[in-house]
Amino acid sequence: MSIKAMDFSLRINPSICFTQNLPKPSSKLRFLTVRCSLPLTSDDAATGLAERPWKVADARLVLEDGSIWKAKSFGASGTQVGEVVFNTSLTGYQEILTDPSYAGQFVLMTNPHIGNTGVNFDDEESRQCFLAGLVIRSLSISTSNWRCVETLGDYLAERNIMGIYDVDTRAITRRLRQDGSLIGVLSTEQSRSDEVLLEMSRSWDIVGIDLISGVTCNASYEWVDKTKSDWDFNSNGRDQETYRVVAYDFGIKHNILRRLASYGCKITVVPSTWPAAETLKVKPDGVLFSNGPGDPSAVPYAVETVKEILGKVPVFGICMGHQLLGQALGGKTFKMKFGHHGGNHPVRNLRNGRVEISAQVL
Repeated sequence: MSIKAMDFSLRINPSICFTQNLPKPSSKLRFLTVRCSLPLTSDDAATGLAERPWKVADARLVLEDGSIWKAKSFGASGTQVGEVVFNTSLTGYQEILTDPSYAGQFVLMTNPHIGNTGVNFDDEESRQCFLAGLVIRSLSISTSNWRCVETLGDYLAERNIMGIYDVDTRAITRRLRQDGSLIGVLSTEQSRSDEVLLEMSRSWDIVGIDLISGVTCNASYEWVDKTKSDWDFNSNGRDQETYRVVAYDFGIKHNILRRLASYGCKITVVPSTWPAAETLKVKPDGVLFSNGPGDPSAVPYAVETVKEILGKVPVFGICMGHQLLGQALGGKTFKMKFGHHGGNHPVRNLRNGRVEISAQVL
């Protein structure tokens, strides 16, 4: 058995390692070892380090249970604290990034390959990104979609949102499912020790924090955009009787408003602190209490608003709005062991037998 070794330097493109005219293997088993040596700079020579043609781990996710996850960064740099939640959606990461319900949270995508469709400006669910950071397994090195206008990394960097990849998302998801929700700290700052980051994760809690005030609109406005016909799976009810709806913005998503508009609703969106008396003054046909982030117990003013409206006009709530309705009716809410978020849940309409894929947040 023979072993042949070959050394060469890459002088044109150090990110590509190639060989030419390699000997063909004979009938005997033969091993070929190729060593790629890169030219060293004076600084590299002094430190004994060679420039690497690939990105190395430069970020950490430190969880409050003491575990430390090395990763590679993309998007913004710095240090950020948040609650780690996982999302099982197979697609739609841009809608997740712009969903205000994720304020104060790191979203971990269980689907391993993220970024291949890039981003576009039609799929945004709000005016900005509200989540604290994005955690993924594999970041796509290229984009391929006819609507793509920008890469995911550039998109996050422009909006000052941190992201990490090359981390074991399956292991973290299992830890969250077994042990419950965990607060974590994302950091690209090597000057901060693991102990400092761990202390940050243990000194912050999402419970009891009013996150709605940071995502709601500043003033009331009229919403008129409908779902585009290309994406409208059911146009029944379009352009029929108009219903007047007041929508409380606790972190509302644009597609909720588009769907209501498509079914003939005239919508006024109001801030989370909008007085109930002003809402009742316009005599709406219904009031929507929208989705939103954080702890419903941390926004007693919203609960009081719901109480004042209940029984006077029809109401309906989504996510945070549903929890506020529960508290206003005398119920109590508590934080579940962990949150499960996904956009791939089938729901069957028992009236017509149709099955639709829905987004669910538990």
